[in-house]
Amino acid sequence: MSSMECPVCGKTFESSLIQNHVNKCIFLNLEDGEEKSPKRTVNQRGDSESAPKKMKLDTLNSPPTPKVIPSNSSASSSSLKKPDIKSPLAEILRPVSFEEYVGQEHVLGEDKMLRLLMNQNEIPSLILWGPPGCGKTSLAHVINKTCIASGQNFRFVKLSATMAGINDVKEVAKVAKNEWTNFKRKTILFMDEIHRFNKLQQDIFLPHVENGTITLIGATTENPSFSLNSALLSRCRVIVLEKLSTNVLMTLLRKGINRLGIEMITNPSHQTIGRSQIEESTLEWLAEMSDGDARIALNSLQIVHQSKPASFLSLEDVKNGVKKSHLLYDKKGDEHYTIISALHKSIRASDDNASLYWLARMLEGGEDPMYVARRLVRAASEDIGLADSNALILAVSALHGCEKIGMPECNVLLAQVAVYLARAPKSREIDDAYSNAKKSIVSCKGALPPVPLALRNRVSKLTRDLNWGKGYNMKHKDESGLEYMPEGMEGINFFSEPGNDSDR
Repeated sequence: MSSMECPVCGKTFESSLIQNHVNKCIFLNLEDGEEKSPKRTVNQRGDSESAPKKMKLDTLNSPPTPKVIPSNSSASSSSLKKPDIKSPLAEILRPVSFEEYVGQEHVLGEDKMLRLLMNQNEIPSLILWGPPGCGKTSLAHVINKTCIASGQNFRFVKLSATMAGINDVKEVAKVAKNEWTNFKRKTILFMDEIHRFNKLQQDIFLPHVENGTITLIGATTENPSFSLNSALLSRCRVIVLEKLSTNVLMTLLRKGINRLGIEMITNPSHQTIGRSQIEESTLEWLAEMSDGDARIALNSLQIVHQSKPASFLSLEDVKNGVKKSHLLYDKKGDEHYTIISALHKSIRASDDNASLYWLARMLEGGEDPMYVARRLVRAASEDIGLADSNALILAVSALHGCEKIGMPECNVLLAQVAVYLARAPKSREIDDAYSNAKKSIVSCKGALPPVPLALRNRVSKLTRDLNWGKGYNMKHKDESGLEYMPEGMEGINFFSEPGNDSDR
């Protein structure tokens, strides 16, 4: 790896680290108000004292070099060198302009707000939310390249919350303040995996985003409503990116085979010995099995090509390289809650096919079968209840069965229960009645009414002297002559009142 010498202090660093070091060096020199000691400038380098000052000014006034997303062979139109075979294909093909960016037309179309702002070099603080491989980092890369191409005075800094900490953010903000104060150079901070900062740590961004010291672009696969604090969300616009369609992935895969030098053919009989070739139908299979993840699709293609260079890449070769489809399922994230919600609502709607599909989606994605079993027990009582009492018995039995035998054997137990519940008659009588009873308690004004004396437990001489339990009998309510509801609530019927129709 090549190395470069710092024009300020004269120390040698790797080229990938030099920009970050120079920014620190410049800031520290300006903060001191004078050059560092001759030991660092004159004695080590052998130059006059005025030389470092001149070089430092040249460095400050020169166009900034992006720290985070370095130009590579695919990102620079002037570079025609063959890409490093070790570089992931997804990284090599990163777009450098909005024209090259594929997909996400709902936010990046010609007439969309974000695209219009970018065309005017107005970059707001953004939170990019979407599944893996949908183009979050690529969009940040395009924003960086667009700022440089426009001639605007921008610094672009990339950090990842998987490696960076609070001190790194403080350092970026410190340099950004100096850059703006002295040179009117704006700083864009791209924070990948921003949800890995907990909500207290996220407060570090607030003052700097608020006063405009930095423009924050955060990328996350987690729902910002849950993973980011409300103060940060109020200062940023959330951009929702979606899974890429098969057509978009096919476009990217065509770029990939061109980059790798693979020829696409329509008929396997047209194979040429000694040449890399692939059928279009094979690419389509790969696009369909990548679950909207461009990184999975491109890097899988690269792996298969590397395993069989200068050869025909058959569908069987690709299937061997990609053993199973990429299932997006996070047992603690949004997919966990959205899919169990889909399962429950499919059961409620008596759709046995949909119920079975969502159940399989969860189990094949690695969900804990005990969690699914517990939710099915709830559905058996909430949505079926007294309409079919066997539903609850079956669901509880499946819960115990899952506990005893585990996966994969218990999958059919859960499937049986899910289909049974979907086909069973539905009644929300119990759930609605309980909701009405609960509402009467939480909405009660003043103290809750006392238990009627006849219903109280007389277990001591004192309670007997206070007439607790006096007059109680074991007859039916219509014959006992007693009132079993508290005073003032006589005659209330929770079963006849309108049910609670809130969405669950």
